[in-house]
Amino acid sequence: MNRTSPRVLVGHGTENDFVVLPDPDGSVWPGHRLDGALVRRLCDRRAGLGGDGVLRVVRSVHVPDAADVLGADLARCEWFMDHRNADGSTAEMCGNGIRLFVHVLVSEGLLDRATCEAGVLVGTRGGPRRVGATPNGDYWVDMGPAREFGTGKAEVSRQVFSGLAVSMGNPHLACLTDAEIDTLDLTGTPSFDSALFPDGVNVELINVLEAGAHVRLRVVERGVGETRSCGTGACAAGYAALVADGRTEGTVQVDVPGGRLSVEVTSGTTVLTGPAVLVSAGVLCPEWLAG
Repeated sequence: MNRTSPRVLVGHGTENDFVVLPDPDGSVWPGHRLDGALVRRLCDRRAGLGGDGVLRVVRSVHVPDAADVLGADLARCEWFMDHRNADGSTAEMCGNGIRLFVHVLVSEGLLDRATCEAGVLVGTRGGPRRVGATPNGDYWVDMGPAREFGTGKAEVSRQVFSGLAVSMGNPHLACLTDAEIDTLDLTGTPSFDSALFPDGVNVELINVLEAGAHVRLRVVERGVGETRSCGTGACAAGYAALVADGRTEGTVQVDVPGGRLSVEVTSGTTVLTGPAVLVSAGVLCPEWLAG
């Protein structure tokens, strides 16, 4: 095996899995090399490594559009989560992905965990996000405020669901329903109001287990399909559950197929807490890269 081939990691946050490409200096995976076709090949679960997306670990100064999305915070964000969906499109933000991103920084020796416990700013296309480590090995993320921008409907599994339109830096339609979500077929692409969601939408289907405190969630992510977990989706679901209970603040436990997340909603922000796990590390073989 050619040890000079690009290093690659695979990991997940509550089973929302990613191919992670360490590229601190921006020289291994510049934009013209990490194109949509290569991202799709990496995420292919039969012919590639498999994942819900790709996370490129790179310093912000090496990302051409970082200044546009971070503005005055560019100098405060040493690291940028260059996140691509499995279909090759760029993504603004991912709560599971950014926890894994910071876990990789710590594991690779690029960030001291003790420093991380106090919280560090990470650049994303959804803006800067503060991420920190917890004493028990989990990670928390300040996801920013949940912002309502209307109500809408989506057709999923031949049923129409109404929900709350919520922005977490990316768009969500959080649908509380009495339908047993485990019985739904989420293999297709949901239909939705393109006027309300011109850039597409992540659709959350939510069963309330305890009003304003505990929910179960399945999610169909734009550009990916159903995933085992979605961090921004969990935040949108937690916020919608609180609103349905007549509140806009509180802590909601969110059970996803891949595990459990905690969502704390305050008047100014939303904090997501959960695990991050590295599964494997290796290199990409030249014969695959040449394919």
